[in-house]
Amino acid sequence: MAKPFFRLQKFLRRTQFLLFFLTAAYLMTGSLLLLQRARVGLLPPGPRAPGPLQALPVAAVALGVGLLDSRALHDPRVSPELLLGVDVLQGPLARPRPSPRWLRSRNSELRQLRRRWFHHFMGDPQGPPALGPEAPRPAASSRGTYVGCFSDDGQERTLKGAVFFDLRKMTISHCQDACAERSYVYAGLEAGAECYCGNRLPAVSVGPEECNHECKGEKRSVCGGAGRLSVYRVEELQPSSRKRRTVTYRGCFRLPENVTHAFPDSLVQANVTVETCSGFCSQKEFPLAILRGWECYCAYPTPQFNLRDAVDASLCGQEPEAQKLAEYCEVYQTPVQDTRCTDRRFLPTKSKVFVALSSFPGAGNTWARHLIEHATGFYTGSYYFDGTLYNKGFKGEKDHWRSRRTICVKTHESGRREIEMFDSAILLIRNPYRSLVAEFNRKCAGHLGYAADRNWKSKEWPDFVNSYASWWSSHVLDWLRYGKRLLVVHYEELRRSLVPTLREMVAFLNVSVSEERLLCVENNKEGSFRRRGRRPHDPELFTPEMKDLINGYIRTVDQALRDHNWAGLPQEYVPR
Repeated sequence: MAKPFFRLQKFLRRTQFLLFFLTAAYLMTGSLLLLQRARVGLLPPGPRAPGPLQALPVAAVALGVGLLDSRALHDPRVSPELLLGVDVLQGPLARPRPSPRWLRSRNSELRQLRRRWFHHFMGDPQGPPALGPEAPRPAASSRGTYVGCFSDDGQERTLKGAVFFDLRKMTISHCQDACAERSYVYAGLEAGAECYCGNRLPAVSVGPEECNHECKGEKRSVCGGAGRLSVYRVEELQPSSRKRRTVTYRGCFRLPENVTHAFPDSLVQANVTVETCSGFCSQKEFPLAILRGWECYCAYPTPQFNLRDAVDASLCGQEPEAQKLAEYCEVYQTPVQDTRCTDRRFLPTKSKVFVALSSFPGAGNTWARHLIEHATGFYTGSYYFDGTLYNKGFKGEKDHWRSRRTICVKTHESGRREIEMFDSAILLIRNPYRSLVAEFNRKCAGHLGYAADRNWKSKEWPDFVNSYASWWSSHVLDWLRYGKRLLVVHYEELRRSLVPTLREMVAFLNVSVSEERLLCVENNKEGSFRRRGRRPHDPELFTPEMKDLINGYIRTVDQALRDHNWAGLPQEYVPR
């Protein structure tokens, strides 16, 4: 029941796109007919011949179609030639029919378009003389200072802090606010829809004409180009934006043996504060600010200083002079991102092994993609296209799922034909109770929201459980039956033991990564995927009937895993 329901959902989504394109085509056809009527009203009957109307100045023609205010006739600055052209237009033989109301719009963009249309219909293919068309330009209204256009062709990106995309609504102020919120100094926009943040300028500056892409959400404003960044210095947050992110206390830790080697940068200053130290390290783009007495150190998590063995906070609570002699330090997370694992790209050559990242919806597939991309440095693809995920930085979302340019491909499909298309797969399994709640939240409130109370209390929720619970079971069973080469990963184990589990996943993908990069992923593990808003107030969402149904499926899947020589489901959600 679940699979046909899911296929119906896909069909309806495609139908929505089809209706959208048909509507757009209908509107364009209507516009062309309206223009054709305007042309008929403006042209004299019979064969066309050169006439005085073709020689009129542009401004006179504009008045004839309602684009020039008649008050200009009384302006002493208007030339006699222009007035002569107006007289000709106002003659009884040359006056066109009253134009539609939309032709009298004072919008500057429409005026330019209508001039071109009019001259095209009147037989002048060149149109009016160029009046200095407004090319995309840096926005003057933004609070940041425009620095210039820079090359972004190299493998090592300079602005590689926070990264996000927006295909429809990217603006300069949107990018600046996102960078300022994370305490970055520079905001760079690329290809009209991409935003990058950092505290250092790119090394190679290019001519301003190479930044020629218009912002997707802000007309006539520059948002870089292909491999080109329009860079702004961020002065302050815009009034409508969120507050700057603050530092986060990570705990008290024992100092590593070689402090100078473990902590690349430092600041020694009397009366140094957490804010001073965090600001210093943020400027240097370090994710950790470390305090010991009056000493401030900046660092990354490393195998020698991995932040896994915190000690009692009282050991760091001494006076600064005493703490300076001690072996302990306070560690704070700065607002900036650990950038050692943020560079991502498509595979340089097509992959010979077609790998799926398969899961039931709501099982954490998007989060797993985030971890895999940052660990391997390669984009992941998707069997579907989700613009929201593309905006979150999943650039492989736009790539065709069979291009083999991505390290693996997200899919929720099951069934023999869909499974046998892949050479191997990572099968991600999550507690069905958690998966069903997560997927219901996504359906009602998107990737980062919570379903409203009315959704949980409606008939929609029990119907959803009855239809999707069986899909959770059949999805795992089908992949165990038809999958050619599998790695079974449990979501709960990935959360609990991230680095070892992720190391196993990366090895399965045949990619070698350093321990520092895995620690960087651990430091950035949440990404942008925490749900916002209020959780549903009712902790018990499942009725006894629902539990009986789901528990039966859990037992079936647990036994199937053991039959295929896997360890079975984690004990935390196997019914006792």
